[in-house]
Amino acid sequence: QVQLAESGERLVQPGDSLTLSCASGGGRYTRNTIGWFRQAPGKERTFVAAISWNGGITYYADSVKGRFTVSRNNAENTPYLQMNNLKPEDTAVYYCAAGVSISRVAVKRTSAYHYWGQGTQVTVSS
Repeated sequence: QVQLAESGERLVQPGDSLTLSCASGGGRYTRNTIGWFRQAPGKERTFVAAISWNGGITYYADSVKGRFTVSRNNAENTPYLQMNNLKPEDTAVYYCAAGVSISRVAVKRTSAYHYWGQGTQVTVSS
């Protein structure tokens, strides 16, 4: 059983950078696609970014393209979400997720992922 846990809650200012990581809790998901999602108060959980199992293919939501970078270090069993030039509208609970055999069409769907972290709050405010 893969258990995911995102890095801790953060409060940052607009324009700041922040990197989230996701611990596996003992399981290995090196053959899994890793997705990052976020959920703002009162809104649905939405796709942010994803990376294929070998890191060769990445996907981004239009709202974060050019500012966020998803990566993974399979040797360390750790995926990362680097977030630059953060904006107040990036404020949300961020989740990492893992799943196998996720197609390009399905990669942005929450239903495609089998394992989820508990989420970590990121607040962007001056």
